[in-house]
Amino acid sequence: MTTKTLLKNINIVNEGQIFTADVLIDEGFIKKISPGIETAGVQIIDGTGKYLFPGIIDGQVHFREPGLTHKGDLYTESKAAVAGGVTSFIDMPNTVPNVLTTELLYQKYETAAKQSLANFGFFLGVNGDNIDTITQLDTSDILGISDDGLYFTGKGNLLADNPGVMEKLFANCKSIIAIHSEKEKIIEENEKCYHKKYGAEIPVEFHPLIRSEDACYEATKQAITLAHKYNARLHILHLSTEAETHLFRNDLPLKDKRITTEVSVHHLWFSNNDYSSLGTLIKWNPAIKTETDKKGLLQALLDDRIDIITTDHAPHTLEEKLQPYLRSMSGAPMVQHSLNIMLEFYKQGLISLEKITEKMCHNPAIIYSIEKRGFIREGYFADLTIVDLTANWMVSKENLLYKCGWSPLEGTTFGTKVTHTFVNGNLIYDNGIFFEEVKGKALTMYKK
Repeated sequence: MTTKTLLKNINIVNEGQIFTADVLIDEGFIKKISPGIETAGVQIIDGTGKYLFPGIIDGQVHFREPGLTHKGDLYTESKAAVAGGVTSFIDMPNTVPNVLTTELLYQKYETAAKQSLANFGFFLGVNGDNIDTITQLDTSDILGISDDGLYFTGKGNLLADNPGVMEKLFANCKSIIAIHSEKEKIIEENEKCYHKKYGAEIPVEFHPLIRSEDACYEATKQAITLAHKYNARLHILHLSTEAETHLFRNDLPLKDKRITTEVSVHHLWFSNNDYSSLGTLIKWNPAIKTETDKKGLLQALLDDRIDIITTDHAPHTLEEKLQPYLRSMSGAPMVQHSLNIMLEFYKQGLISLEKITEKMCHNPAIIYSIEKRGFIREGYFADLTIVDLTANWMVSKENLLYKCGWSPLEGTTFGTKVTHTFVNGNLIYDNGIFFEEVKGKALTMYKK
């Protein structure tokens, strides 16, 4: 159920510009963008002093459904996403069962249509067992193929450790291939060294030395070499080192790139200095690394070697996280706070609002060929986020919406706040109040 809504006198951040205008939303779409729109019978929201962004498109999340719903599910995590200004997400295949068939893929779409408050898309999983099936599929209507997270269900599932499988995939698959780029063999050797010294009680501070720069760099370099050989469409997930950023290009438009990459917000926000206070709460794969890496990733984002920002939202229960290093699960929930993190960098003078919008809204739509989303344009879906850039608030258990009920950001004060989120023209979130009657839609792809 959509109603006509008129956003009055709001600062629009879109396509490299910031300008003040009105926006008319009608029948789920952006009907008109202009100063001084006057029309009867509409809900009016005064946007004076506020900023309007296209809805965030998060290109990498783990919402845990099916099979791991004690950590999160499509309803709870999409609700947290919408509260953070995220209107669309693409979910990874490491649910239970792993999404290794089109039948399981479409079952996820059916479930999401009943539960998700945000728009949704899903990766199809690939490993050594289903590679022959994948290479024979028509993947033209599939957002992407990925191995991410599948190593949790068995060693040897990372493409980076199987160059033969990766080469076969690159030679035959025409869709985006999004990979987790670490060399498990290097990681295992590093872990053995620290296990010799510390036994089973390895301090978490050594995580970035175990899941090392070398493990990441060698995997990414190999994948890019093979992708060039076959002109494959490769996307490297959650880049974590400054060294890797120099493997990517910024001398051609995004629409012409065959090899792209992303940075997840936690690799921009945290560094190895935070392990002493946060411990396994910030254990991610790939690992959070040094201050130099953190700064290098931001620089590569600014100069367009890195193309998009994601969260790699990966909830676990607090009990699963508060284990000794080797037993603690990797990943943490971030989707409710990704825009706030980037806007904090804006307030520190490190990035512009226009660049944030490019990396969180425009570019994900371009990379994944998402139809009529990611931009504030007449005729596009009204996926929109209103932000107050002057509101201070603190992250606490009381305002977290993740099913797991915790965040490594607890106690952090942000100076910006999402006030409204529209999904397909429906006001789903309004200053802490949710309207859940209408669910999100499946993301569709435009034909290139």
